[in-house]
Amino acid sequence: MPKKPAPAKAEGNRHREAPFPEERERYLRHCAESGATPGSLCIKRNELIWIARLLPATASEGVDISVLNEIVRKRASMHTGVTTAYRMIVAARPWLRFLGWWREPAVTLPFQGNLDSYIKWMRDERGFTASTVGQWQSKTRQFLQWCVDSDRRLEDLQPDDIDVYFIQNASRWGRVSMRGVTGALRVYLRYAATQGLCDSRLATALRSPRVYTQESLPCAPGWTDVQRILATTETDKPADIRNRAILMLLSIYGMRRGEVVALRLDQVNWAGRTLHVFRLKRRQPQVYPLLPTVAEALARYIDTVRPKTSAPEIFLGLYAPQRPLTPQAVFDVVNDRFKALGINAKHCGPHALRHACAVRLIDQGLSFKEIGDHLGHQSASATMTYAKVDMRALREVGDFDLGDLSWN
Repeated sequence: MPKKPAPAKAEGNRHREAPFPEERERYLRHCAESGATPGSLCIKRNELIWIARLLPATASEGVDISVLNEIVRKRASMHTGVTTAYRMIVAARPWLRFLGWWREPAVTLPFQGNLDSYIKWMRDERGFTASTVGQWQSKTRQFLQWCVDSDRRLEDLQPDDIDVYFIQNASRWGRVSMRGVTGALRVYLRYAATQGLCDSRLATALRSPRVYTQESLPCAPGWTDVQRILATTETDKPADIRNRAILMLLSIYGMRRGEVVALRLDQVNWAGRTLHVFRLKRRQPQVYPLLPTVAEALARYIDTVRPKTSAPEIFLGLYAPQRPLTPQAVFDVVNDRFKALGINAKHCGPHALRHACAVRLIDQGLSFKEIGDHLGHQSASATMTYAKVDMRALREVGDFDLGDLSWN
């Protein structure tokens, strides 16, 4: 009797004999390099063999959801189980996206081409930040969808139509939100008028609601609350070690969450004790002194918690595959602590810590010019090639814990 092949050898043969072996192996290597565990890789390998056997030979030309649903149906007919379809979809889509074979469901919107051109204009010609482009895209999309739903053509719009849009949404918008929508639509309607898409009078007819200077205050937590938030990270848990460094960058340097997630390893000059931050609003780098407690928190995270990967970003997820954190993940880090500690503030995310930083600097006696520089606000000096904080002035207030996070 012929001997049965050893399990490992049989598994290897199964992998090599199934279709698309090179494409599967390349993806599995990518997963391993991203931190996938051996157990996870084994599951992926087995699922991909099934998927490869059921894929059409023309898969490289594109696979859409209808093809994937048919594959799932065929697999379910061979092997019943409530998790079979779910496991296959979870394994198939990331692999197909990695190969560039996945075809996202096409959602055809009457205004999509118009909106795409506007986004390109904002990004390439006006140089708006990704955050601004994303926010204005969302507000513009909602307005254009309203036009479609209410059977209004952009070229026929009158100022009265714009009034109707705001009246219908007034119940869910405050004055601050309404001002943001008004500003976004004014820019869009000016752009649309230059393209001959609407009447040029629409943009000038928009009027922002009056927002009083102090109406949104207080929106910053007190410095004692910032100390309480930082105190929650004084543990040996990997998440707390990472999050302590994030919270310090937000509250001490007043960094935006987008600036935190974009921070790279090569932006920390350990020898020179400086931190190079690319400020999103100025679209220019700034150089800060790397304060001792921040340096200690960053070093502890990088040395003991951060996965050993080729990713240049400092802050990564804790679980495989370890990808760079998203702005939403940074928001959750802060927001969860506000909720857990019962801190009552108008805003409970990273921007609240930025406000707390500004208030702390005011208390320390810095001028508004120095505070604006510290926070990376736009100013006349933003046209310089490099905008740098006044190192002496920052060091004078730098010990606010900068040396002493336990002050009362």
